[in-house]
Amino acid sequence: MEVNLVTWIITIVVLLGFIAFDFYSHVKSPHEPTMKEAGGWMAFYMSLAGLFTIFLWFNWTHEHALEFFNGYVTELSLSIDNLFIFALIIGSFKIPRAYQQKVLLIGIALALAMRLIFILLGAAAINAWSWVFYIFGAFLLYTAIKLVVDEVKGEDDTDIDDMFVVKTARKVIPVSSHFDRDKLFTVENGKKMVTPLMLALISIGFIDLMFAFDSIPAIFGLTQEPYIVFAANAFALMGLRQMFFLLDGLLERLVYLPYGLATILAFIGVKLVLHALHENNLPFINGGEGIPVPEIGNITSLFVIVGVLAVTAIASVIKTKRDEVQGAVAPDWNPASHTPDDEGRVASQQQSTTGKPASSD
Repeated sequence: MEVNLVTWIITIVVLLGFIAFDFYSHVKSPHEPTMKEAGGWMAFYMSLAGLFTIFLWFNWTHEHALEFFNGYVTELSLSIDNLFIFALIIGSFKIPRAYQQKVLLIGIALALAMRLIFILLGAAAINAWSWVFYIFGAFLLYTAIKLVVDEVKGEDDTDIDDMFVVKTARKVIPVSSHFDRDKLFTVENGKKMVTPLMLALISIGFIDLMFAFDSIPAIFGLTQEPYIVFAANAFALMGLRQMFFLLDGLLERLVYLPYGLATILAFIGVKLVLHALHENNLPFINGGEGIPVPEIGNITSLFVIVGVLAVTAIASVIKTKRDEVQGAVAPDWNPASHTPDDEGRVASQQQSTTGKPASSD
C-alpha cells in the first residue's frame, strides 16, 4: 500500500460520504436517539475501525495496523473526557434534545477538518526537526501532571461563558436569543442572525481542536505516519456523537477517568522522550549522537493503554456502587438536558459527592 495523494483523496471522500449518510439518515429529521440506536451505530463505527485495522494488516504492514489501532483506542479514550465538555456546552446553550445530534455531527465534522491541518503541520515539524519529540513528550507529561493535580485539588471546570472561543464568537457574530427549529440562521427584525444552535456547534468544533493539542501529540507518540494519525482521529470522531448519547448520564460516574487519562498521557510522553533520545541530534545532548535507550513497542503500548482503561472503568464502577450503598451518590444527572429548576438541587448534590461546586451555565 502506498500513501499518496490519491490515497488521501479517496479516504477524505469516503469520510465525507459517511458524514453525509449520517446527516441524511439520522440528523436531518430532528429526533432524540434511543440507547438502542446510539449503541448500534457506535458498534457500527467501532466495527469499521476494526475492519480498517485488518485492511492495513494485509495491505500495508502489521506494524502500521498496530499503530492505527493503538492510535484509535487512545483517541477514543481521550475523547470520552471531551464528551463532558460537549455536554456542558449543549447545556449552556439549552439545546433541545432533538437538535443535539445536528450540533454534534456538524461540530465534530468542523473539528476533524481543522485537525487535519494540525496533523499535517505536526508531521511537517517532525520531519524537519526530530527534536520536536522532546517538546511533545514534555507537553504530555505536563498535561498528565496537571490533570492529576487539578483532580486532587478539585479545580472547577472552566465556565462555558468564560471560554475564549465562546466570548469571541458572541462579540463578532450577531446571535439570536431564541431557536428557530433546527435552523442555523434566522431573521430577527429584518436582520440575519445565527441561532444558538450555530454558536454551539462552532464552540464544539473549536474547543475540540483545543483538546487536539493533547491527543494529537499523543498519537504522534505511537506513530509518525500522518495518514494513520488522521485515520485514527477520523474513526474516533465519527463515533463520538453516538458515544455521547450512549454514555448519556454516565460521564459523572467515571470518577477515576482523569487519573486513567493522565496515566496514558504520561506513558506516551515517556515513550516520546525515549524515542527522542534514541534519535537525538541536539548537540548539547550526548554530542548530538543518539542514546541507546530502550524503546517501547506497539504491542506493549496496546496492552498498557487498554489495561489502564479497563482498570479505570472497573475502579470507577466499584467506587460508584460503594458510594450508592452508602447513600453518597446523587441520582443520575445529564448536564445536556437539565432544566434551570434543577440547578440548585444538582449543584448541592455535586458539591456533596465531588467536593467541588458544579460549573454554572
